[in-house]
Amino acid sequence: MVVAKTSKPIFMRIADKDQLDSTNAKDTRSEKYTEANDRATEMTDMEVCLKRLEAKGYTDQFRVEKGKLLSIKDSKKKYKSKDVMAANFFRFEGISNPDDMSVLYAIETADGNKGTLVDAYGLYADDDTGEFMKEVEIHKKVTQGKLD
Repeated sequence: MVVAKTSKPIFMRIADKDQLDSTNAKDTRSEKYTEANDRATEMTDMEVCLKRLEAKGYTDQFRVEKGKLLSIKDSKKKYKSKDVMAANFFRFEGISNPDDMSVLYAIETADGNKGTLVDAYGLYADDDTGEFMKEVEIHKKVTQGKLD
C-alpha cells in the first residue's frame, strides 16, 4: 500500500462516481471538482451573538482599563460603572476545552452608546473587568434559545 503525503487535500472528480459505493450512488453534484475551503463555514455561538447584537445596534466595542469602561471606537469616551448597564450577557464554553470560557456583555451607556464587552470567564478572567462589572447593573433576559 502506498500512502502519499500532501499539504492540500485530494478530491475525487464526481465523474468517477461509478467507483463510489451504492450509498453514494445518488450523488447529484456537478461534474466540477470539489474545492477545499480554508474558511470556517460555521460560526461559533459567540460570533452569532455578536452579529445579532450588532444588528440590534450594539456596534461599539468596549474594554475596561483603570476602573473605567473605554470605547474602542472613540477613545475619548470613558464611562464609570454608574453610567453603564449590561442589558444582557451570554456565557460560552470552548468546544474542545471546557476551561476555555468567556462572557459577552451587551452594554448600554448613559449617553445612549451601545456595544459589547467580552471577557474570559473563570480562571482567565480579567481582574479589572470583573471588578468593574461587579458595580454595573446587570440584566439577564431568559430567551429560550433566542436572542432578544
